[in-house]
Amino acid sequence: MGTLISPAELPTWVPGRVVSASDGLGWKDVAHRSYAYVGLDVPIPPMDHFMIVRYRSGDTPMDRCVDGQWSRKTCVPGDFSLLTRSEHSHWQWTRDIEVAHVYLSEALMSRVASDVLERSVSEVRLHDVLQAQDPVVTDIADAITAEARQQGIGGALYAEALSIQLVVHLIRKYAEVSFRDQKPAGPICRNHLRRLDEYIETHIEDGVTIEGMAGILGLGVWTFTRHFRASAGCTPYEYVMRRRVERASQMLSAGHRAIKDVAASCGFADQAHLTRVLRMRLGTTPLRLRQGRATKPGATNGNA
Repeated sequence: MGTLISPAELPTWVPGRVVSASDGLGWKDVAHRSYAYVGLDVPIPPMDHFMIVRYRSGDTPMDRCVDGQWSRKTCVPGDFSLLTRSEHSHWQWTRDIEVAHVYLSEALMSRVASDVLERSVSEVRLHDVLQAQDPVVTDIADAITAEARQQGIGGALYAEALSIQLVVHLIRKYAEVSFRDQKPAGPICRNHLRRLDEYIETHIEDGVTIEGMAGILGLGVWTFTRHFRASAGCTPYEYVMRRRVERASQMLSAGHRAIKDVAASCGFADQAHLTRVLRMRLGTTPLRLRQGRATKPGATNGNA
């Protein structure tokens, strides 16, 4: 998976003007930042916190890719997005917006999940939610934002109480939980892996989804992901991205098609997306690959 970034490092990848923040307030396991953003097209490495994005002003078409699947919604004030911990994502929007971020630690999510479900939890993951409305989520996010701005008496304790309420609600409605006493996920058999490879090869141009991969084996997404990791040693997203990079490298080295056509044929959003991924993973660009001056595949410098 590579190194996870912290909320404090997020502006390196998503530049914006900080409107408010809980930095330095002594909060534990929960943090807040509000940002004013212009339109951006940004890949984000996996984060070490869960993130709730509360849209406060401005409306915009929003495209997001999570686990290799793009979705599009129009986000307006009152909406929210969820991004689970340790998940690659890619976001695109075109208009100015102001958003409030609430960050929740893995320790908090696991502790509350264990208390609520009365079982030892090994992992919590949030659903892929790009745009939704839920007054419980937005009201608590607004209360956390207000506390960061007003800094009242007992602020750290109040923020902790709010975060616990938020986590309980997320676990009840927007999360999948795996337990330490579950039977360990076993590997996927060779024939099933071959079927998955055939599916990826067939659909790599028009969109490979984790739902489609899970459906090939007749499994739910959560169960499939656990078994796939046990078999391949990586997430389905990472596996598919490696295949896309490999295919793009081969096509570019052959030198017969325009770079934008190669990007489309390999499932990248556009030529710029392909360029970013190749630069981060192979330390090169499509043009250099075409000219035969590429770094050898396998010498990865980062994650897409």
